[in-house]
Amino acid sequence: MTNIPVARSLETIAARGPIVPAKFGHIVLRTGDMPRLRDWYLNLLQARIAYQNDQVAFMTYDDEHHRVGIVQLPGLAPAAAPTAGLEHSSFTYRGLGELLATYRRLKRSGVEPFWTINHGPTISMYYRDPDGNKVELQVDVFETAGETNAFLDKYYPENFMGIIFDPEEMIRKFEAGAPIQELYERPKLPPGMTPWDMHRP
Repeated sequence: MTNIPVARSLETIAARGPIVPAKFGHIVLRTGDMPRLRDWYLNLLQARIAYQNDQVAFMTYDDEHHRVGIVQLPGLAPAAAPTAGLEHSSFTYRGLGELLATYRRLKRSGVEPFWTINHGPTISMYYRDPDGNKVELQVDVFETAGETNAFLDKYYPENFMGIIFDPEEMIRKFEAGAPIQELYERPKLPPGMTPWDMHRP
């Protein structure tokens, strides 16, 4: 078999339409205490180590080679007050039951969310890792982007943040057999409140 060169054209590729990423790859965090941060994410995501040495740890929870990377850098200052930069990373579960079971597992290990909110398009729980980085664990409420966009257009002008919920109450309702769509339904803002009243930085 001979290797016969075949001409390619980037112009032809570009002409097919917008070129977008095929998937989201991974996040990489820098830290002064790699083992502590590594163990926290292994617990949070029930992940496994793909590769590690004394300076780096790469972990995954699916068929991707790594989803989270931790890099040990000497002399890093502790995280200060919020500045411009990354707000949070997010991981999506297949269903509400998986999200609630993960909440319960993490709580039993001493890891609890600082913010639980029904955004409307997602049911979300926010955590802080040992370095103060925010991590969102979520489940999608709608099956299609069209349904999500319709919700945003209709309800986000009034409330772009969401409504805080009690995860223990949601678990009680879930285990009692309440319809999933009922658990997904986002209440209206209480009178006199603004979307920022629902925010927990």
